[in-house]
Amino acid sequence: MKRWMAMGMALCLTAASLAGCSGTKDAAESTQAEAETSAEEETAKESDLDKLTFTYVTSPLNVPTIIEKNQGIFEKTFGDMGIEVDYAELTSGADQTQALASGDVQVLYAVGGTSVILSAANGADIKVLNMYSRSPKAFCMYSKDESLTTPESLRGKTIAGPTGTNLHELLVSYLATAGMTIDDVNYVNMSIPDAKAGLDGGSVDVALVAGATAYNAGQQGYHLVADGEGLIKAIIAVAVTQKFYDEHPEIIEKLEEAQTEIADFMEEKSDETMQIVADELDLDTDAVRSMYDLYDFSTEITDDDKEGFQKTADFMYESGMIDEAFDVKQLFIEK
Repeated sequence: MKRWMAMGMALCLTAASLAGCSGTKDAAESTQAEAETSAEEETAKESDLDKLTFTYVTSPLNVPTIIEKNQGIFEKTFGDMGIEVDYAELTSGADQTQALASGDVQVLYAVGGTSVILSAANGADIKVLNMYSRSPKAFCMYSKDESLTTPESLRGKTIAGPTGTNLHELLVSYLATAGMTIDDVNYVNMSIPDAKAGLDGGSVDVALVAGATAYNAGQQGYHLVADGEGLIKAIIAVAVTQKFYDEHPEIIEKLEEAQTEIADFMEEKSDETMQIVADELDLDTDAVRSMYDLYDFSTEITDDDKEGFQKTADFMYESGMIDEAFDVKQLFIEK
């Protein structure tokens, strides 16, 4: 009997011990979970910003921009940090860089290389965070006149397109292959839609167009004088100020994570991506897919990209857009 009583007491003690261990383990796990939650909440509150404004430009074919807003990726990413996301629909490079300089916009999400260089050359704090796209073949010169097949054939012709852009650089580079300059043609500064309208109406001999407008010109049977292949890099970047980069590393980290999410969506859901972009730009999906193949949307800054920036800076200096030769090394973030 004593033996059975002793065994019973031992079992009770063992059970109590196990229960105590389990309780201790549960408590430890609970404490750890609370600590992790607290850490996440603390991370979410790291930023002192309450609002973050991005530029929103869909033309010529800014697929990452369209997908981001459609899927609410920035809104979710920064909303988790308690930051409101807003968009500024600024299509002019000058307006974009001015908004960055004034602080009205914190991130230029798709800005042309020429705009970045011009702003920096004028002393503004502007830095390339990473790349947005490259698409030389998407930038074109179209005409109704099929005899315009060489730079020499453009002499004296009226050519319209936006100044200080990849298209402007395309024209200058194309003329330079024959030792000509922009003074050898009648160049008129016009937006892409206005240049195309001028070509349609006959007041313009050659229109400098890109993206959906260029695609439509080709579909109309217009003559392709030249595209940017071998002439320009057609660089578009994501830009911030060095000051913003230094003061808000938590935003930069989350932005780069969001960009990865956008790229993953575009790769993994190709058909859905094409449909979203087609709906946004009022095109059919075949047209979007055809144009999409002309673009490289990788965000990594390569040596080739840096060479492209320098080529653009040299073009801007030689054409009088900036007063002094510009070394593009200063464009990139000091990390």
